[in-house]
Amino acid sequence: MRRIGRRDIVAAILIALLAGAVFTSPPLQTLQGLSLDILTALRGNILGDRRDPATSPVVVVAIDGETYDTPPFKGSPTQTWTREIGRVLGSISEGGAKVIGFDVIFPSSIEQSEIPFGEASLGSRVRGFDRDYLIALRQLSDGGKLVLGEILSNDHPDRPYRAQQLAVKNNVRALNVHTDPDDVIRRMPLSFSIDGKPVPAMAVELAARALGTKPEIGPSGATLSGYAIPSAVPNTLTLNFRGLGRDVPAYSFADLRACVEKGDRDFFRRAFEGKVVLLGTILNFEDRKLTSMRLSGGYDGSRGARCALPAPAGTAQKTRSDIAGVFVHATVVRNLIEQDAVTELGFPMRPILTIALAAIIACAACMLAPGGAVIAWLALTAVYAAVAVGAFVHALALPLTEPALASLAALAMMIGYRFVLADRDERFLRKSFALYLAPEVIETMVASGKMPALGGEMRNVTMFFSDLSGFSSIAETMTPGELVTLMNEYLSAMTDIIEGHGGYVDKYIGDSIVAMFGAPADDPAHARNAVRAALKCHEKLAELNAGHPAFAGHGLSHRIGLNSGEAVVGNIGSRRRFNYTVMSDTVNVASRLEGANKYYGTAIMASEATVAQTGGTFAWRELDSIRVQGRGEAIRVFEPLAEMGAEAAAQAKVAAAYAEGLACWRAREFAKAADAFGRTAESDPASALFAKRARALAANPPSSDWTPVNTLEGK
Repeated sequence: MRRIGRRDIVAAILIALLAGAVFTSPPLQTLQGLSLDILTALRGNILGDRRDPATSPVVVVAIDGETYDTPPFKGSPTQTWTREIGRVLGSISEGGAKVIGFDVIFPSSIEQSEIPFGEASLGSRVRGFDRDYLIALRQLSDGGKLVLGEILSNDHPDRPYRAQQLAVKNNVRALNVHTDPDDVIRRMPLSFSIDGKPVPAMAVELAARALGTKPEIGPSGATLSGYAIPSAVPNTLTLNFRGLGRDVPAYSFADLRACVEKGDRDFFRRAFEGKVVLLGTILNFEDRKLTSMRLSGGYDGSRGARCALPAPAGTAQKTRSDIAGVFVHATVVRNLIEQDAVTELGFPMRPILTIALAAIIACAACMLAPGGAVIAWLALTAVYAAVAVGAFVHALALPLTEPALASLAALAMMIGYRFVLADRDERFLRKSFALYLAPEVIETMVASGKMPALGGEMRNVTMFFSDLSGFSSIAETMTPGELVTLMNEYLSAMTDIIEGHGGYVDKYIGDSIVAMFGAPADDPAHARNAVRAALKCHEKLAELNAGHPAFAGHGLSHRIGLNSGEAVVGNIGSRRRFNYTVMSDTVNVASRLEGANKYYGTAIMASEATVAQTGGTFAWRELDSIRVQGRGEAIRVFEPLAEMGAEAAAQAKVAAAYAEGLACWRAREFAKAADAFGRTAESDPASALFAKRARALAANPPSSDWTPVNTLEGK
């Protein structure tokens, strides 16, 4: 996982703000409607959320295809249906309906027709045709049980003909709908301004009469029977299609007319008592509306019980992307009576939520690889969608498409930002060190967040120098091909060990290896890792000598020098060509210690600084205090034996005798020192060296200013 810096956090915030602002801006307002469509589809198809149509406070009387195909309506103009409509409405009212609303408009009357019919006109023969119908309208209107519908328009208004308006004493309300820019009805107007006064819309008027109250409409919103109607768009109600249209019963007008002829008053009581009734058309190609059910598919109500006529064949309900307009008004009435209109988040909560999700994904894209960020986006979107659907069950519509698209845009922008800016240094490092560092070392370096500064920086490092002993004489006995094979095998094996312990191979100089631990990747344990690598290299060379064909008969041995301290590391060289390398006295000392091994017959020599930084990790043998060429200050040098507690018994025995002899040597007790060193001189070259030096000084004691420091003459 990538570490986030301050610049990344600022970038993520800016990207989230930009994405959130864009996807909640007015030009993309249709996304808010799309959220409603998706939530309606998910709730309807996943959860069902169905309600018993019998509990619906509103029912629909449908002038449907069956009506058009049933006598006496078949083949006759709709203006001639008014008498039958009046009879059915009277039975519905007697059945206990609270209020009846018209979603059909009769702008003319058969009484106004002047259709030639022989020598007289049809109009002269149907005078008074609507009398009974108008009387029924007057009686229902006087009882507060009837509201006619109209379409308000400056250009083409559509109103009931004048006699009907007078009969209902102007109990006429608007049927206009609120259409979003994508021609989808998701909200319905609550009122209209007529002569400067707010007049409730048809559905609001019907719900108010059913509740026995009046709506309170003001600039800040509308209230009905104590219910503050939520309005994301001013003066509108957001439709809540819980049952996808199936929760509103629909009765065929043709069957109800036959029921009147049958005289079945109990049926009208069972079907309409206490209900709000809407008279409207349910036809395949007339008055169809796209709503927020367009993605899930809605229904033209639930087929009501039959009274007198058998149900026509082939009337099985099917889902459609559009529904009959009367069910839009029926849904508003039910939402108002049951007080479950959809509440939408407005400003500023909608942008805030969108920006928050975009910020989460932007941060994820900053920390994770692109593939992981995409998975994070999918997971977050799925979880958020589940939460949104759960909230929508309770009529709260959280934004869905805006956060999903804004977070996706933030994901793309953050990936672009990382590619162009943030990961530029990482790509540079990967490209620069791909041929020089092990992949795990590169990953550690990148994950550390501390990149090497171009031009050099101070680091505490451990230097590793190694060189093959007597290699020049061995090389003279080999062909060039054999020599290359041998060197490639040796250097590959040693490099794998060094890099496997977090080291960086700076260069190869012939058979020599120069490496450092602690750079370019930070490594607090660089001294311990360097010592472990040295011990492992020594073991590996023994394995190669014993089992690799290229090493057979050569008996290669090497010397390793280790020193820890401050050094300048970085890209150093000319303006046209440079190399990541290291320079300092720490480097020089490590080089001298590598060469000092040949005086003591040891394979690995480390400085006191390296020993100090390893703590109690290893068992050491102190070799001597030496003064290397080019350096005036003496340093104590040590040989690592093994991990602490893992040294062999023979190693411990030699180390103990050597420590005793070294203590006597420094105390000027040269005879005792010679005896102590002499006990292990046959098996240990360093003890043999000191035994010889001790015997010489015992025979010829030094002056009083003698110090136990060995000054090395060569490199």
